[in-house]
Amino acid sequence: MPDKLRWGLLSTARINRALIPPIRQSARSELIAVASRDQARAENYARTWDIPRAYGSYQALLEDPDIDVVYISLPNKMHGEWTIRAAQVGKHVLCEKPLVPTLEELDDIEAAAREHHVTVFEAFMYLHHPQTLKVEAMVSQGQLGRPQLIQSWFSFYLSPEQADNIRLSPELVGGSLWDVGVYPNSMAITLAGAPPLRVWAHQIIGETGVEVTLTGQMLFDNALVAQISSSFRMPFRQGTIIVGEDASLTIPEPWKPGSDGHPTRILVQHRNGGTEELEIPPVDPYLCEVQAMEACVLDGAEPVVPLQRSRDFLRSVLALYRSARTGQPAAL
Repeated sequence: MPDKLRWGLLSTARINRALIPPIRQSARSELIAVASRDQARAENYARTWDIPRAYGSYQALLEDPDIDVVYISLPNKMHGEWTIRAAQVGKHVLCEKPLVPTLEELDDIEAAAREHHVTVFEAFMYLHHPQTLKVEAMVSQGQLGRPQLIQSWFSFYLSPEQADNIRLSPELVGGSLWDVGVYPNSMAITLAGAPPLRVWAHQIIGETGVEVTLTGQMLFDNALVAQISSSFRMPFRQGTIIVGEDASLTIPEPWKPGSDGHPTRILVQHRNGGTEELEIPPVDPYLCEVQAMEACVLDGAEPVVPLQRSRDFLRSVLALYRSARTGQPAAL
């Protein structure tokens, strides 16, 4: 068993910039390779980011015996194929969300991970952060009373003139729910502790044929309801509110807490009128998920986001899309 993980980047996507510094910051990880579909592009990227090895194909990187774990930041449609290929050659995988857009691909990933004894988990960085873990514990311990309502949202403006953006590509599984909506969807399921029983959704279709806005309602056991929204046609907005019988809790910065080096806050308003503000020290959420992978591979820990939870997330997203298409409630 190595004493540190050697990472390879499968693609030169912009999101890599969020993960490269945490890999280098962690004492039990090192970044040794990057791959692109073009050798010159890979070499240029490697020079820019001071990465020792550059590969002109994704498969070439997977064949490097020195790499222990790969970070997959390819377009959504390609996640399944390359996660499975990586698992089949014994690489552990941190894959950007959404892990895959179909249950069949998730079945294949689970089978490959099980057969080849590798860790695979979805890169929901915020689920690894102390802020989210604190809120999850407060809810599960009953500090808010019985949860009744969760409201969660994430949006930013992506103009119609940017039709070539992969987020708007039907062929690459674009859409606001797949991109930013998976955050409020996963938050609701995590805080509820289980997937919803049924959902209802409304969508607005944009110029390229993918939805640019989706609003959904999710019914959980014990009459808990979640209302979520995602959009490419609204100003930047983020937030989560959990309302229980005894108190409500607001998370102003749910998705990238601590990534700017500043503390974040949890606001609690009690039924009796009392309020409190809990401060969470700054921790980079991307560092949290790097360390989670280290714990899994080097220490035998269980993933914070196991594949079963990713299955619950996916089933909910697929049901939301079914409801949005038909205009009718959809069961999972």
